[in-house]
Amino acid sequence: MEKLLEVEDLTKTFTMGSVLSRVKITAVDDISFYIKPAEIFALAGESGCGKTTTARIIMGFDHASAGAIIHSGKKEAKNEKVWFTEGIQAIFQDPFGTFNPLREVERYFFETIENYKLAKTRQDAIARIDDKLRLVGLTYEDLAGKYPSEFSGGQLQRISIARALLTDPKLIIADEPVSMVDASLRMSIVNLFKKLRDELGVSVLYITHDLATAYYVCDRIAIMFRGDIVEMGTVEQVLMTPKHPYTQLLRASIPEADTARRWQGEIKLSDTEQDEYLRQGCRFAGRCPLVMDVCRTTPPPDVLVEGAHVSCHLYADAAHTG
Repeated sequence: MEKLLEVEDLTKTFTMGSVLSRVKITAVDDISFYIKPAEIFALAGESGCGKTTTARIIMGFDHASAGAIIHSGKKEAKNEKVWFTEGIQAIFQDPFGTFNPLREVERYFFETIENYKLAKTRQDAIARIDDKLRLVGLTYEDLAGKYPSEFSGGQLQRISIARALLTDPKLIIADEPVSMVDASLRMSIVNLFKKLRDELGVSVLYITHDLATAYYVCDRIAIMFRGDIVEMGTVEQVLMTPKHPYTQLLRASIPEADTARRWQGEIKLSDTEQDEYLRQGCRFAGRCPLVMDVCRTTPPPDVLVEGAHVSCHLYADAAHTG
């Protein structure tokens, strides 16, 4: 099986606190996954679970404490920005923060073309820009001479995607790409990712807390909690028949269009984020409705359950361990 990107045993540790009371937080804890060509793979979970830290390491914005990033069979060397040289581009959460409000939007396109030496003349550059903009439903004339304030958030996010496509990347890392876009426009953005996968063979690492869009657009998904991947498999396996208690709670939290449905029971506050990161056993033990004594003391095994990888003591007796 061909793998476009491999993440092997990735770990990232931060030190917090004052000189006299320093605490080490493992934001990403020994995780592994891969992305195939022409595949949309999701890293999903609540804020603070480690998914954006993982993306920053892949893009070269941060360095891992341990582990390796392998792109097209090439292992990332220390201080080498593989994302810049090996066909990886990024799309960020805030489309308004991507562009300087005092600069014309088209200048960002021309700078990318100049930096990568993608065209010899201005007319060639305009033709390339127009070609990529048409992939996202826009044209060069739509943005020529205009500033970011003249576009909606959805338009700016599509412009960001077109700019990323200028270099013909094999992989796009999309960090919460629809979280700051109006709900009515979100599907137009996620449909673009499906179009890029199906028509251009582009892979996407889709970072999100939104399981509904992840289910719609992604092929496979990994669920993260406090730096660990707790469940991983196809979106059908993980989201339709979740095995890990955390995934089950996430799945149950997806709103349904049922006016008779109301939240039942008391909302129980969890431990603090730092407490969960520092827990010795399963980090979800403080919230898990199925917690056992072993969960509080021993890290859970990675078990293969009906085709999905699940990190949970409930399945410790399963025949296959990953």
